[in-house]
Amino acid sequence: MEIASGLLLGLEVALNPTTLLYCFIGVFLGTLIGVLPGIGTLATISLLLPITYHIPPTAALVMLAGVWYGAQYGGSTASILLNLPGTPSSAVACLDGYPMTKKGRAGVALFMTTIASFVGSMLGLAALVMFTPAIADMALRFGPAEYFSMMLLGLIAASTLASGAPAKGLSMVVLGLLLGTVGTDVNTGVSRFHFGIPEMRDGIMLVALAMGLFGIAEVVGSVRRNPGAETKQKITLRSMLPTRADVTDSTLPMLRGTAIGSFFGALPGTGTSIAAFMAYAAEKRVARDPSRFGQGAIEGITAPEAANNAAAQTAFVPTLALGIPGCATMGLMLGALIIHGIQPGPLFIARQPEMFWGLVVSFAVGNILLVILNLPLIGLWISILRIPYRLLYPAILLFICVGVYSVRNNPFDLYVVAVLGVFGYVLSTLRFSAAALLLGFVLGPLMEENLRRALLLSRGDPMVFVERPISATLLACCAGLLIWSVFGAMRAGRRAPQPALAES
Repeated sequence: MEIASGLLLGLEVALNPTTLLYCFIGVFLGTLIGVLPGIGTLATISLLLPITYHIPPTAALVMLAGVWYGAQYGGSTASILLNLPGTPSSAVACLDGYPMTKKGRAGVALFMTTIASFVGSMLGLAALVMFTPAIADMALRFGPAEYFSMMLLGLIAASTLASGAPAKGLSMVVLGLLLGTVGTDVNTGVSRFHFGIPEMRDGIMLVALAMGLFGIAEVVGSVRRNPGAETKQKITLRSMLPTRADVTDSTLPMLRGTAIGSFFGALPGTGTSIAAFMAYAAEKRVARDPSRFGQGAIEGITAPEAANNAAAQTAFVPTLALGIPGCATMGLMLGALIIHGIQPGPLFIARQPEMFWGLVVSFAVGNILLVILNLPLIGLWISILRIPYRLLYPAILLFICVGVYSVRNNPFDLYVVAVLGVFGYVLSTLRFSAAALLLGFVLGPLMEENLRRALLLSRGDPMVFVERPISATLLACCAGLLIWSVFGAMRAGRRAPQPALAES
């Protein structure tokens, strides 16, 4: 009854014409920013933050939140069509979305990502409504030891992102860890591995890494493979509709992705990128034929899309219920609340019921608006593929440069993305997984920080990782995953056909 009365209160707030207008503005800008690669929600919300001084606090937060979860919808568009991630969390959509485009199924891929995004968002929103106290309590149980064990599990799972030998995936994870150590040490403040370059003291920017490994590498690879070809796909309503097999293969992955995204979104410091990669790794693990992944498997896009959109919704749990921002964007949301004199925390729902329930219902309204916006635009997005490559590729490079430069206004980042683009092309030629490298880069600094923090709190006793029940359970999962991988590799080796002996 309490939830029902809260939803009725939220419905009254969310359907207010002013709130509806700012909700539409937010989701429209979010979709646009998601489609344009590199710009990102952080820069957009930073630019919109001064506007919140002049509008009601609920409408302001509704607009900023619309930009946040709207970008999760639009971010996969460029990933699927051009192998160019619109946001870091949509980089995983490149793995199977772009192969579907090359097979002439771009319409189906975009249609299913929109549906998966909607399902993940709505189920994540339901989790936000029903389980906010329980999720907040679970998040409080996670200390440095639990975070380290969870990150270790993620890194081990990341090695499965490689479609080839597991050793290649593991090597890419390790390389991602090494790249993540570049910059200033969080614990000591000491700069490391910057090789005397002042701009490297801040580390390698995630946007530059994603744009280089996927965007630049694809441009170079495509020009080299077929410099004069143009892609012509005739788009009809029938061509956009998924088959029954597509729907069947996507149903359970969307639900699993939603569960994974809801969990990781509620944990402070994780975010949508980790949720998307974890969902992809989980689907590849449970698939009957893992070799389909990377070749255009429909579940390779629906599970991550459901995960990152569910994580975008449940990311508000630590921000609103605990006053702890889960990522930099949530930090800006927290700042918007503080600007209006509202203090998030355990008493937020009790003290600000109209704002909390108004936000919840506005999220549902915003997601419905996003489906209405995105489905009719599928044909428009696919028409991009009919642009001649000689015009399309310079435009892609321009978007990459503008997006990367706009984050820190530093020309050095353009040199970084160029070098990483060449490196990404070499990796793709040698069939190494750029996605595993990216996940290692994302998880590495978090893993190091929590490892050192856990050892500091335990006075250097490593047994803290097995004495805490949640951490011990996660480490047991790590061991089980490693054993499973080893036995799987041995079984595959026994099944491999032996070369016939030459006749004498």
